[in-house]
Amino acid sequence: MSGPALHLAVEIDGDGAHPAAWRRAAHSPDQLLTPRRLARIAAVAENAGFTLITLDDGVLPPGAGPDPVGRIGAVERAAFVAAATSTVGIAPVVPVTYAEPFHVSSQLASLDHISGGRAGWVVTEEELPEAARAWGRPLVADADARARESRDGVEVARALWDSWEDDAVIRSVATSRYLDRDRLHYVDFSGEAYSVKGPAIVPRPPQGQLVVLGDPGRVPAAQLDVALVAGRDVAAIATAAAAAGTPRVFAEVEVALDTTEATGAERVADLERHTEWTDRGRLRHIGTADQLVAVLAELSHHVDGVRLHPLVLDEDLPVLSSLVLPALSARRLVARPLPGTSLRSTLGLERPANRFAPVAAVQEDAR
Repeated sequence: MSGPALHLAVEIDGDGAHPAAWRRAAHSPDQLLTPRRLARIAAVAENAGFTLITLDDGVLPPGAGPDPVGRIGAVERAAFVAAATSTVGIAPVVPVTYAEPFHVSSQLASLDHISGGRAGWVVTEEELPEAARAWGRPLVADADARARESRDGVEVARALWDSWEDDAVIRSVATSRYLDRDRLHYVDFSGEAYSVKGPAIVPRPPQGQLVVLGDPGRVPAAQLDVALVAGRDVAAIATAAAAAGTPRVFAEVEVALDTTEATGAERVADLERHTEWTDRGRLRHIGTADQLVAVLAELSHHVDGVRLHPLVLDEDLPVLSSLVLPALSARRLVARPLPGTSLRSTLGLERPANRFAPVAAVQEDAR
């Protein structure tokens, strides 16, 4: 782990972690997808001192119940948030089960440029057969095949981010040259499902490589910067964190906090009358802000960060901002991201060297 400071992330997709969260939202349903609401939520998270916000996504609409649902693509929302914020990291969920990794890598590299080096990537899978039909692709049916797609997708994206050396863009007015073609490299990847030659169409990201987050049970630990681990209690999370094998580990925690209007338990019961809160095997805290602070303090001995999934964003995020993060800050258990700092730097991760640069240097010396 990186040290005593706990990095806090928050998932801000939709109205909250509960499928019926919209019923307790502070806005009308037609405001869910508006830029103003997204900017407001992101601003609250940034001002509170969160290290990272994540945005869930998938080719299919979220949820399968009778509740109204909808979302705009996570990368598009992340780009908007990047332009509206200055310190918080931004990591969209982008599955690579059916998506072209060349396009995914280009989108994410562009996001890192837009955000000034604050971008991450949450790698997930498309599991439902309907997703294959939506993409117009053959079904990737079993878990091993989906894991292969994720593994290959991350490998290709990382290679493409390196396909431009850092100084490939020269912008020479005197010679009318924008690029040094000797500093562009072909990836030449061949897998079971596709092949990619490269190079990328976007210069190397400011971070060199975006921060890649994912489940180490589905993506090889060697390809991840941050493992997202789950468990129904602290002991289970500690066990999963110890086995992750990644530079950083974040725990997945769902929260339903007491507010001035109702307790967390009352709020959960109110929503459960409509739709069940899906059990994803995560630690679930239902109670006071002080109790959550105690849980996070205990987790800080085992993980580098926590990704929080609020029951209802409009109700839980204000409590997190006004009570939880200030209490953790007072105990020196969290640290705010600093202006002008990349997400990698905030997390204590080194900027990786370009895999092609040593080869290019050797070739240059041989001339």
